[in-house]
Amino acid sequence: MSEKLLRVGTTYIPVTNVELSSEWYVNKLGAELSYKDGDKAILNFANQSIFLVKSKEDQSANFFDIYGNERFSLTFEVNGLSALEAIHKDFKQSGIKVGEIEDRGHSGRNFVFYDLDGNKFDVWSELSPAFKEKYLISENI
Repeated sequence: MSEKLLRVGTTYIPVTNVELSSEWYVNKLGAELSYKDGDKAILNFANQSIFLVKSKEDQSANFFDIYGNERFSLTFEVNGLSALEAIHKDFKQSGIKVGEIEDRGHSGRNFVFYDLDGNKFDVWSELSPAFKEKYLISENI
């Protein structure tokens, strides 16, 4: 195989109300709205293209593992513990439903948050080395 997949280009997230959800992502998470109609919205943030797709009630991007624990399907990265703590505080003050900052037994710390439809997302305090190198992010930031 001479070619390989280079990156994840788009993530699709089910929402029940495209208008309300797109406003939430823009106002709460700082997303940039690229396109919106009645069935979908295209957002850009966190170096990703996110499609909010109108779905039926009681659907989310979450899933359950074999132990019955609800899991997220997407983790956002921030540059260090102080950035994680600041974003956690900002999210709480903005009225976003967030979990506590956790030590999961690996490097860094994490917390989860939820959008209006209960889609669960993770935030991790460790940026991948490849991302740091590509964007020349200093360890001292």
